[in-house]
Amino acid sequence: MWEKVKNYLVANALNLNIGFFLFLLVFIIPQFFANNDSILLVIRGLIVATGGGYIFYKLLLFRKNNPNFKPSESKLLVDVAGSIIAILTGLLFGLILMLIVNPGQAFGGFFVILQGGFRNIKSFGDMIYFSVPIILTGLSVAFAFRTGLFNIGATGQLTMGAYAAVYIGVKWGVIGEFSPFLHWLVAILGAIVAGALWGAIPGLLKAYRNVNEVVSSIMLNYVAMYLNTMLIVKYIYNRDFARALAPKSTAVTPLMNLHYLLPNSSVSGGIVVAIVVVIILHIILNKTTFGYELKAVGFNRDASKYAGMNSKRNIVYAMVISGAVAGLAGGLMYLVDGKFLQPLNVLIPEGFTGIAISLLGLSSPFGVLLAGLFYGSLKQGGFYLQLYSFTPEIIDIIIAVIIYASALGLFLQKFVIRAMKKREMLIDQKPEEAVEGSDA
Repeated sequence: MWEKVKNYLVANALNLNIGFFLFLLVFIIPQFFANNDSILLVIRGLIVATGGGYIFYKLLLFRKNNPNFKPSESKLLVDVAGSIIAILTGLLFGLILMLIVNPGQAFGGFFVILQGGFRNIKSFGDMIYFSVPIILTGLSVAFAFRTGLFNIGATGQLTMGAYAAVYIGVKWGVIGEFSPFLHWLVAILGAIVAGALWGAIPGLLKAYRNVNEVVSSIMLNYVAMYLNTMLIVKYIYNRDFARALAPKSTAVTPLMNLHYLLPNSSVSGGIVVAIVVVIILHIILNKTTFGYELKAVGFNRDASKYAGMNSKRNIVYAMVISGAVAGLAGGLMYLVDGKFLQPLNVLIPEGFTGIAISLLGLSSPFGVLLAGLFYGSLKQGGFYLQLYSFTPEIIDIIIAVIIYASALGLFLQKFVIRAMKKREMLIDQKPEEAVEGSDA
């Protein structure tokens, strides 16, 4: 075993060193220079340069190890290109709409949308903050997609997770007397368990009664909505403000030193949790036997059963994990200062937004992470768009068009593949023309 660990450390020495260096730059070093804007600017530059340089190195290494690689034969590249075309289509549609509504300010407003969360340090931190629940609900839906299930009940699972987290944050304050971090951790675990249990219901119905998970999960959204209202009023109701009581300060998501790097923003440690979940789900789906079985059951339930896999158990596991991630989203969404759970009979929209983000992110954990950040950036752009006399609803229209274009993925991919093959043919012809010219 130790020999395997040693070999792994040697083989991944560069990755581990860069990861450790970025960890220091993001979480440790900024706190020592909190009042020095110049050094903080240098630190941010180092983070961008290190991350960009690492990605560029990986691309060069891949190119070196795959000299005959053809982009048109890579499903990943084709899918990514299709998503990029969908994004450009949505942005173009938004620009046309803005030109119709207010031609004089259209281009200025469109530039604000493109800036999005990269307008300044504060907007970047706010972009990350608003992206966290969207990333996690997107991961919840994407995980179910990858296992052949359509979890449209992420909203209900998020709602139950949010209630469990807020309840623990309000009522279990005694834990915070021992350790603030422990109180927050228990509240988060409560959210995960609540979401997992709510996700298990459609999973069990699907596995043992063959009830379509779309029908059962969407019905459970409304059950969760009304149950949440009833439980808030009964146990954690603040009658002065007609909302749930605020969680104790010990249950609020810790900042994890990110406020030093991104001052004056709403950023918290929730993004760290989201990235950890991305990595865990990626490993489960692509590096484990368990993940392989989950995907196999999703592709063909009967064939996987014939191969000796327990298809019923795996269906339940997939929905439990999907629900747990959505419940975590609810916990992180409401364990913050200034945001309160309300006893309203309205479905929380972040659960449905996760479906769109999952589609845009190609149901890949890392793709969902990028899509969620992109969504957060657009939302930040919509916030500043009001400076140009446009309403933020334009952002919702742009996102809707992007999602519709993403739904036409197979149609768009045909054009992408055709363009890639045409480019490859031109590249292949150039050496031949050079040889003919030299003979002449």
